[in-house]
Amino acid sequence: MAKHRTGRLSEEIKKSISNFLINGAKDPRLTSRIISISGVEVTSDGSYATVYISPLCLSDEDKEQVAAEVLAGFAKAKGALRSKVSRDIKLRHTPELIFKLDSSMDYGRKIDSILEEIAAQPKSDDVEAEEEE
Repeated sequence: MAKHRTGRLSEEIKKSISNFLINGAKDPRLTSRIISISGVEVTSDGSYATVYISPLCLSDEDKEQVAAEVLAGFAKAKGALRSKVSRDIKLRHTPELIFKLDSSMDYGRKIDSILEEIAAQPKSDDVEAEEEE
C-alpha cells in the first residue's frame, strides 16, 4: 500500500473509532472517562491497524488499573469497532484492530525531568572557575 494511502486510512480509522466512542459505545469502561485516540498505524499491507489510546486519569486513580479497564473495554468492543470501521470506510479487507496504550506522554515527562535535572546541575566550567578564584 502506498505511504499516503496508509496515512489516509489511519486517519479514517481514527475518526471512525472516535465517533464510536462518542455515539456508539455502551460499555461503561469506555463511556465513563475521557479517552484520546492519539494515533493509528496501519501496516503496509493493510491487514493490521495498531490504535494508540490514552485514557485520562484523575490524580487519585491508579493509572495501571484505569489502563487495564480501558484496554479490557476495547478488547470487548473489538468486533463492534471493526464492523463500524468496515461500514464507515469502504474496504475489501478491514484491518484487524490492535489496541495499545500510548506512553509517549509519560516518556516526554520523564525526558523533561531529566533535562531539568541536567540544567540544575552546575556546569563543569563554572565549577572550575569558582575553584580557581
